Amino acid sequence: MALLLEQKQDIIEATRVHDTDTGSPEVQIAILTQRILELTDHLRTHRHDNHSRRGLLKMVGKRRRLLAYLQKTDIERYRATIARHGLRK
Repeated sequence: MALLLEQKQDIIEATRVHDTDTGSPEVQIAILTQRILELTDHLRTHRHDNHSRRGLLKMVGKRRRLLAYLQKTDIERYRATIARHGLRK
């Protein structure tokens, strides 16, 4: 269920702010969004996997906190991130 290194590198390349960026809120949100999508698909087939469901809820909460931080600090970067990933807020 974890992202492969190649997938993670592709996500970082697509969303980074500068050349050595690996931990900005935009990159973290992009990685979490991909993991959430994969885990959602897993839970559609394995409905009773409550351990994975808890992990999913923790990831959604972390992404929500990162989005709130981004909204508080730089509204334009927040709007761009929301638009890029098609999130509702």
